[in-house]
Amino acid sequence: MSYGIPRAARALSALAATSLAVLSGPASAALGGDVASVRADTVQIRGQLVSTEMTAYTQHDITTGPNTIVHEYISRAGKVFAVTWRGPLPPNLPQLFGDYFETYRSAAIAQSHPGNHRHVSIVQPDFVVQALGRLRAFQGTAYVPSLVPAGVNIADLP
Repeated sequence: MSYGIPRAARALSALAATSLAVLSGPASAALGGDVASVRADTVQIRGQLVSTEMTAYTQHDITTGPNTIVHEYISRAGKVFAVTWRGPLPPNLPQLFGDYFETYRSAAIAQSHPGNHRHVSIVQPDFVVQALGRLRAFQGTAYVPSLVPAGVNIADLP
């Protein structure tokens, strides 16, 4: 039995760790990756893909149910510059973050203190993550500032 950490915090941490372990797979349309892998992500998470051309990028929406969606944003240069998600479970972060996952994991561990288990905020020069999670409600945004096309405001992404 663990003392000092609320039961809900331990349950949430266990749920997130289990989800990551179960869903882990090879990186696909990871941050900094290319457009060719978006369909592979769609297959891996058993979702439906809808792509929308915008002025400076293409938005790829992968839905896996009425309450779960992952958006992948690809610049005209063909690079994934941002991902956003919303759903009852956390997405496969190693897959979405690719080479940036270890940076995320290290920073998230450094932030994990009792009472601050629901929000992760990582702001580094070339990797930013804002994520919020509680039972059956996870959402977040991750992006690589150097890859964001000129004129695109990350706050405007769904």
